[in-house]
This record gives sequence, C-alpha cells and structure tokens, in this order.
Amino acid sequence: MAHVKLHIPGPVEVSEKTFEAFRSPMIGHRGGEFKDLYAAIQPKLQELLFTERRVYLSTSSAWGVMEGAIRNLVAKKVLCCMNGAFSDKWLAVAQRCGKEAEGLQVDWGSPIRAEAIDAKLSSGEFDAMTVIHNETSTGVMSPIYDIAALKKKYPDVMFIVDTVSSMSAVKLEFDALGIDVMLAGTQKAFALPPGLALFACSEAALDKASKMPDRGYYFDFLEFQKNAEKDMTPSTPSIGHVYALKSKLEDIFEEGLEARFSRHQKTAQMTRDWAQGHGFTLFPEPGFESVTLTCINNGAREGGTRIDVPKLIKSTQERGFLINGGYGKIKGITFRISHMGDETEESMKQLFAALDEGLKEQ
Repeated sequence: MAHVKLHIPGPVEVSEKTFEAFRSPMIGHRGGEFKDLYAAIQPKLQELLFTERRVYLSTSSAWGVMEGAIRNLVAKKVLCCMNGAFSDKWLAVAQRCGKEAEGLQVDWGSPIRAEAIDAKLSSGEFDAMTVIHNETSTGVMSPIYDIAALKKKYPDVMFIVDTVSSMSAVKLEFDALGIDVMLAGTQKAFALPPGLALFACSEAALDKASKMPDRGYYFDFLEFQKNAEKDMTPSTPSIGHVYALKSKLEDIFEEGLEARFSRHQKTAQMTRDWAQGHGFTLFPEPGFESVTLTCINNGAREGGTRIDVPKLIKSTQERGFLINGGYGKIKGITFRISHMGDETEESMKQLFAALDEGLKEQ
C-alpha cells in the first residue's frame, strides 16, 4: 500500500533517518548505556529550550504531563485559558482531577491576551494558570512572551504552558520567559513518532510540588527531577524514542536553530499565501496565525470561499497527501494544513500542486 504523506496537525511525517534511529538495538534502561544516551541529549535539549534547567522525558502523550502539572501544582484554584478545543479541554481535566477550576473563555479564532489573564489573576483566587501557546484546533498562536511577563506580577501563581505544537519550531526561551512548566509531545514539530513528552520545570514548581500530598507517582515532578539527576527516568522509558530524539537533535543543530525557526516562518507564510491566493480567508485573527499549521476558513467567517472539504481531502489523499478537515465545532467549516517538522519550501510546493489539482475537481 502506497504511503500517504502526512500534512495533518499531528502526527506529522517522520523521516527515514529518524525511523532508523528509532529501530536501534534495545538496551537496559537502568544501565550505563542508557545513562550515557540520556546524558548525551540533555545539553542539546537545554540549548533548544534556552534553559539551564533539566529537560525531562516522559513516556506518555503530552496530556499525561498536562494532567500531572495540575496534580503537582494546583492547591487552591486554577485558571484555564480557553480559546479552542484543546485549551477548553484543560478545564475538564482539572475538574476531573478534583481541582477547583475556572475558565477564561474567548472566541475560537482569538488569542489569549495578557490583559484578560491579568484581570482574572488580580482577584487573588488562583495559584495556577494554564495556557496553550499554539491552539492546534484553530491555528491560533497566542503572544506567550506578553503572557509570561505577568509572572513578575504574580510570582506565586504557577504558569503552566502547553507548547505541544510550537516547541522546536519557534524560539521559546524557558528561563527568560520565567514560567513554571513548559511541555510538548514529540509527534508535532519534533517530527518523531507519538509516545514521548518533554517538559521543563522551574525551581518554584518543584518546591510547590513537594508540598502536594496527592500528586501521584507516574507524573510526580520530584521523581522526574530525582531520576534526571542520575540520567534516568522514573519509569521504564520508550528507549526507541530517546534514540530517535537524539537523531532529531542532531538534525536540528546541523540546520541551526535560527535557520529552523526561519524555515517554519517561510512555510507558514507560503501556506497562508496559497490559501489567500485561492480566495480563502484564514480562521485566526490577523497577526495571531500559527507558525506550524494553518487553519483555513471554508465559509466559517464572512467572505471565505466554500468548498466540499471531504472531497478535497479525498482527492488530495489520492495524490499522496493527507490534510485535515477541521476539528471540533469548526470541522467542515475549516480545514487545516500542517507545515511543521521537516517540511521545506519544496515539500510544501508539492502539496500545493496536489491541492490545486483537487480544487479543479470541485
């Protein structure tokens, strides 16, 4: 069966080099070989996230760490910033963890703004806050540096930031941001198979976690820190993922961070230009478009061209490419194209050619 190249929001396409690394011979996860492997990637992870903190590896989806952050860091009440399907879900997750939670809801397509968070946190009710930097369902990238600047005003509030679909594609300086938790999964911009999450924690987050009696074990931040100091993980890791991550870090630093960030900006702009060149409008508010995926209107907002999205997906898939038909309540009235990971200007032109042929069949 012919392979269909993935341009969905995740998982994204994985290179043969990465798969070869993933298939490395197995080693023991408590032996010297694994410790050497873990130690070898740690400096590059720290350089990638612009941090002197240890970067933890969790054999889970990012949602595991997201739930773990709630259990480790919320003692009083958490403010969940909501502007799409995934950020909306975080409120339900917090409540199902038995935490008092309140949503800061804005329209889908709009970013989370620092002013709105400030107005909520000024009440003094909250000891934690969650925000998704890049809301995958809507293609909106919120101004995370503006949001993080509030940490100086609210030092006792834990700032928990999901960078699942932005980490490694845009510059995210963990130490300079001053936030408490920054997390991602590997199946998005890292272009690895799903099943591994990465995250960094502030010293304040570890201190707060140490006072939480019901933080559990699997996602206990103190266990991650204790094991990281010995170049290990708390539980049995997916060793293949760690080998693949080592290979991907080699690729990232061979390209260079600034070149990588620039490439993502270029492929994002190409995709926006393609959409607008065909009469479509973009779903996000202008100026807040994602750098890793583009959410395109199919009549969701006034002035957008309307097509048969399932038919476009089918015709494009027949030509070897898979795009996404929207998510949640905007499924069908939007469609999404991923341009993160290993995508280049040339690979995006190949996709656009297939989409052009599909549009001719509308």
